[in-house]
Amino acid sequence: MLIKLYADAATQGNPGPSGAGIVIVRDGTQSQQYEYLGDMTNHEAEFAATILAFEHLATLADAGDTVMFYTDSKLVADSIGKSYAKHYPAQIDRLMMLIDRYPIVLTTWIPDRQNQGAHQLALQAIHKRGK
Repeated sequence: MLIKLYADAATQGNPGPSGAGIVIVRDGTQSQQYEYLGDMTNHEAEFAATILAFEHLATLADAGDTVMFYTDSKLVADSIGKSYAKHYPAQIDRLMMLIDRYPIVLTTWIPDRQNQGAHQLALQAIHKRGK
């Protein structure tokens, strides 16, 4: 089965309060999730959002599924492509372990405007953090 996975982070300040937004489209059904991440830099939050996205995906997808992953973070997209992130080795190691569960994961960088669903969820996580 083909699954589309979108992840984004929002950060107020750098570092500052951060949130993750995740959208999963599987078999015609959309699943959404958001989570407050605490104070992080933008790059830390993007990695955290991506890790959360793949952790959440593992609860919905089969190991044989094909995943099309979309992110507006060039750092995350490039790091996945290289299986390396100089300043984020623990994050990329965890992420690659999660990605390796699937036979095919196609990572695509998309402009911010094409990732609005996940971005709005990330903003919602920040907004609702204390409520």
